[in-house]
Amino acid sequence: MSGHSKWHNIQAKKSKNDAKRGKIFTKIGKELIIASKNGGSNPETNAKLRDVIAKAKANNMPQDTITRAIKKGAGELEGVSYEQIIYEGYGPCGVAVIVDVLTDNKNRAAGNIRHAFDKNGGNLGATGCVAWMFQTKGEIVIERKEDMDEDEIMMQALDAGAEDFIPSEEVFEIITAFEEFSSVREKLEEFGYEFISAEVAMIPDNTVDVTIEDSPKIQKLIDALEDDDDVQNVWHNAEFPEEFEG
Repeated sequence: MSGHSKWHNIQAKKSKNDAKRGKIFTKIGKELIIASKNGGSNPETNAKLRDVIAKAKANNMPQDTITRAIKKGAGELEGVSYEQIIYEGYGPCGVAVIVDVLTDNKNRAAGNIRHAFDKNGGNLGATGCVAWMFQTKGEIVIERKEDMDEDEIMMQALDAGAEDFIPSEEVFEIITAFEEFSSVREKLEEFGYEFISAEVAMIPDNTVDVTIEDSPKIQKLIDALEDDDDVQNVWHNAEFPEEFEG
């Protein structure tokens, strides 16, 4: 599992997220609505809601925005009803792509996702066509700071139940089993760590090495999908070269 993702890919995604802060808040707001609708508005008894709240805080989402979304999901405020749909397909160079959608209009979402694949050299496939190449894992990223002891953080993460610890120059990346994500995140929070990101993700078992020449084509498909208002997450197994800026 080690080395499955590179910090420069996360960093590139984060910088784009920073530039689209309002859209990120909208996406997380949908997750809060779904979590509170399905499991109730009390985070103490709703582990999924606790996870999404942590994700919202990691993205500096205002508390009143978090509270409003939770109330919409619980029916205390009027809101839109969303449905989750997972799309799968292939991008250029045979890169496997999974698209996580929350939408209030299935026909619109399906048309837009298919168009994004077709326009950018990909093919939308049937359910299950690439999901077997991925595992659902928890993924926690902590920014490395000068006063941090790498060995100590690694031991704390592993003792908390993490499966893998991937250090780099900029961050510590911690991978957990899906079932252990909430407890590992909460234990690391108790140690006082703040997260660049903390969420459940689809992690590829193996990656496809992409050339510098092909990288822009694949990134264009990913960007087109991520820019869609119905899309929550895009996961793929492309391994971009270090020099590719995204």
